[in-house]
Amino acid sequence: MPSPAHHRRTSSPWLVYILRCADDSLYTGITNDLPKRLQAHAAGRASRYTRSRLPVTVTYTETQKSKSAALKREAAIKKLSRPQKDRLLSSKPTRRRQPSVSWTW
Repeated sequence: MPSPAHHRRTSSPWLVYILRCADDSLYTGITNDLPKRLQAHAAGRASRYTRSRLPVTVTYTETQKSKSAALKREAAIKKLSRPQKDRLLSSKPTRRRQPSVSWTW
């Protein structure tokens, strides 16, 4: 019998991302397939919040080692105040942070 690890999907690392919406609000989410997730946002299927605030632009991504770590980081970011989130977006890249992507959907 194969081990449970055998059934795990081998995919891209988990990312925490922040989108800037058309109304300048920020949306934080996680994914392990950013292009696919952005297509879902653009089509209005990814989030009720972003559906009415299109287009969105990716302003921040941060790699996490697991889905669990990504969920915890997403929750921590969502608890930040807007000024704290703005500081995060303008901070220098760290080891875990990937360069911001300027895609608009």
